[in-house]
Amino acid sequence: MVTYEHDVHFPSKRNERNRVLILPIIAVFLLVGGALYVTTAPQFGAAPDEASQEIFASSPQFRNGRFENRGNVSVDLKGGSMFKTLMEFITSADTKPAQPLPVAAEAQQAPHAIPDTAVRVTWFGHSAIFLELEGKRILIDPMLGPAASPLPIFGKRFALKDRIDMSRFSRIDAVIISHDHYDHLDYRSIRKLKKHVRHFYVPLGVGSHLRRWGVPAERITELDWWESASFDGIELTATPAQHFSGRGLSDRNSTLWASWVIRGNHGNIFFSGDGGYGPHFKEIGERFGPFDLTMMECGQYNEKWAKIHSMPEESVQAHIDLRGEIMMPIHWGAFQLAVHPWTEPAERAIAAAEERQVAIMTPLIGQPVLLGSEFPKRRWWEKGTAASASTNTTGTDLAMMHTRLKTAGSEK
Repeated sequence: MVTYEHDVHFPSKRNERNRVLILPIIAVFLLVGGALYVTTAPQFGAAPDEASQEIFASSPQFRNGRFENRGNVSVDLKGGSMFKTLMEFITSADTKPAQPLPVAAEAQQAPHAIPDTAVRVTWFGHSAIFLELEGKRILIDPMLGPAASPLPIFGKRFALKDRIDMSRFSRIDAVIISHDHYDHLDYRSIRKLKKHVRHFYVPLGVGSHLRRWGVPAERITELDWWESASFDGIELTATPAQHFSGRGLSDRNSTLWASWVIRGNHGNIFFSGDGGYGPHFKEIGERFGPFDLTMMECGQYNEKWAKIHSMPEESVQAHIDLRGEIMMPIHWGAFQLAVHPWTEPAERAIAAAEERQVAIMTPLIGQPVLLGSEFPKRRWWEKGTAASASTNTTGTDLAMMHTRLKTAGSEK
């Protein structure tokens, strides 16, 4: 059959009306489906119940149904800034390593025992720490999962050359959590670890997530800032941080965030969690310092959110305020959560530390470091640098560290 131009058919008004009606239906379906997913998927956790909020009411940090920073520090970005930042995430260069990252050989085997008088720390990328103190095994912010987001397609972990032996986490005396963001509190990790952990120590409200994930309430201790708990000769104190919390669409600041002081008879350790620079570091240093080791956030920063994530130079200053002996940069080397080059946090922190005469160590992922006898400084992320680095501390390094500690102690 021959078709002529006048046989061409155009959409009818009825079809156009149908399309107009279908689009809102699809939008409503997506919104309802998304809301149901957020409220039912377990990885989002659970909001604190009314009984918990009654307890929160006595906290100086809890106002109008939400936790707040000191000085009402805001964490919100304007719409224009959000769009610009999104474009920067897409266009920025060197935000991820080009090759899988090296892993220390020790990470591929169970850790050997150390004396109860020794302190050993192992960094597993980002803020995940394995701390051995007073013969006890402590995990801090054990984000060991593949993605720092509720959906595995976003926030994927940087690839590693070798696996990490998970059997080292089969007997854990305590897990410490700084706050409930996905790069610090991971649903998959908690589900795997919970049967191996004696007790969880968390800021106010974070226990609601753990209880939903099957951790018994009697194995969870929630603390406000400046509150302490003790176990087997180790004192844990939740201390202030300048940050925020939330895992879903409507739970912003429904749980508290904190830094932590971990004090034993043979070691005094500070863990920063996440947060911007502020006077609280000096206050913590005056009350609990000096510290043998400070583990300081120095990555995922941006001028747009400088109040809730420290710049590397500020992290070094915070270490000085805390009266720390050795600083270890954390919150880098695992995820792209900002637009800076992925190695920049360590490089800027090292430059600032050298300028301020601060002893700073940069262990390989999975490399156990025995405090007082090992001091890894090799820039393992640089091209052509051998992964197996010498960890011996030089006499100059030890002298500098002890001088700083004595000076800090005399200033108290």
